[in-house]
Amino acid sequence: MSREILLLVDALAREKNVTREVIFGALESALASAMKKRFKEDVDIRVSIDRETGDHEAFRRWLVVPDEAGLQEPDKETLLSDARDEVSEVDVGDYVEEALEPIEFGRIGAQAAKQVILQRVRDAEREQLLNDFLDRGESIVSGSIKRLDKGDAIVEIGKIEARLPRSEMIPRENLRVADRVRAYVLRIDRAARGQQVILSRSAPDFIRQLFENEVPEIEQGLLEIKGAARDPGVRAKIAVVAHDRRIDPIGTCVGMRGSRVQAVRNELGGEQVDIVLWSEDPAQFVIGALAPANVQSILVDEDKHAMDVVVDEDNLAIAIGRSGQNVRLASELTGWQINIMTPEESQARQDEERHGLQQVFMSKLDVDEEVADILISEGFTGLEEIAYVPIQELLEIEAFDEETINELRTRARNALLTDAIVQEERVDAAQELLSLEGITPELAARLAEAEVYTRDALADLAVDELVEITGMSEEDAKALIVKARAHWFEEGAAD
Repeated sequence: MSREILLLVDALAREKNVTREVIFGALESALASAMKKRFKEDVDIRVSIDRETGDHEAFRRWLVVPDEAGLQEPDKETLLSDARDEVSEVDVGDYVEEALEPIEFGRIGAQAAKQVILQRVRDAEREQLLNDFLDRGESIVSGSIKRLDKGDAIVEIGKIEARLPRSEMIPRENLRVADRVRAYVLRIDRAARGQQVILSRSAPDFIRQLFENEVPEIEQGLLEIKGAARDPGVRAKIAVVAHDRRIDPIGTCVGMRGSRVQAVRNELGGEQVDIVLWSEDPAQFVIGALAPANVQSILVDEDKHAMDVVVDEDNLAIAIGRSGQNVRLASELTGWQINIMTPEESQARQDEERHGLQQVFMSKLDVDEEVADILISEGFTGLEEIAYVPIQELLEIEAFDEETINELRTRARNALLTDAIVQEERVDAAQELLSLEGITPELAARLAEAEVYTRDALADLAVDELVEITGMSEEDAKALIVKARAHWFEEGAAD
């Protein structure tokens, strides 16, 4: 028996190219599974095989749990106090064991044992192949399509199989069995039962890696790709910057007679590639990303992380692109929300904002239209600036004397104080909302202003109503309403 085990371990280890330890572990599991069949209850069995002699021992064991926790699985657990009656030094998390009479290997259900061993061996083989693949550190791989599985392509790369999902293929490309294909290693899914290497041909990182392979200056550190955005198979934008002033980053990526960019396009099914110069200045970066459209002016809103970009009528269609493609890719590349508008639309928005600010100054400071217009013309955009900027800046306004300035400052501070008190009262009225994750005092005050004081009142809102009240995105509004409604379902389940 013992000699048979050792011979079996050595033979399987050589045949399957895995370590002896893996085979020993599989055998121990097989023996433990067979021994569990002696018991009617669901017990925990441990089998230990001596690596030198092949002799094996079997134990039934119980996990030691705290007394206050109680026994969740009585057949597999024992309380700490009971365990210490038998073994004084045992602690929570340890095991208490009882030796069992070993069974002969020949009495095991041979088929069941064989399946356990072979499955463990297959898992070990697959893990070894995956580790060998990962050790190569390849970001882009090349292989042939072995078969198609529900629209996904199973790609053979050396000794491993990888999965290229339909969603990660370039739209409209028609891949067939036996085709050679290159793809980006998107992720490793160790929990998957089938192919654990997931590939992509549509990911932005695929185009980045293709350029890194085509442009030696990137590997040398002279050039860097800062970002990429794609509409797979149609158009892409990449942002590049040179770390050596002697290098033209765009020209280097294009290559002699366009050879480098053409090689990338060919791999991507003719995808048009715009190469954009990256800039630390976000506005300059956005202007470059919107090429080939010419930008007239740009207004940056740091709070909303958005930019209003003004283009003339001739450039409007170019800036937006077909189905909004150009502005969408530029937004993805830069990370900024980009709003394209004509000069007329920009002027209308400015007039609307100016009128709104004028009304605030007139009502909060109790001044006439002329005084409000002077403050706006001097660049003041809120009560905080009037209340707290250095008085010297206000004294430079020729239209106001010192007495008027002091009066304006006093009125602005009083208005801010009144607003703060009102906000605090609203927050107090909406205390129930503050217990909901994601609700800030500012958000609670805005909801209270709309007479939404309770969780149920928030839950009753439609998504578009919450967006209008708070200015948050539809996605965030939907998530918040779901949270507000959660207690309804919990109460229903309890009933």
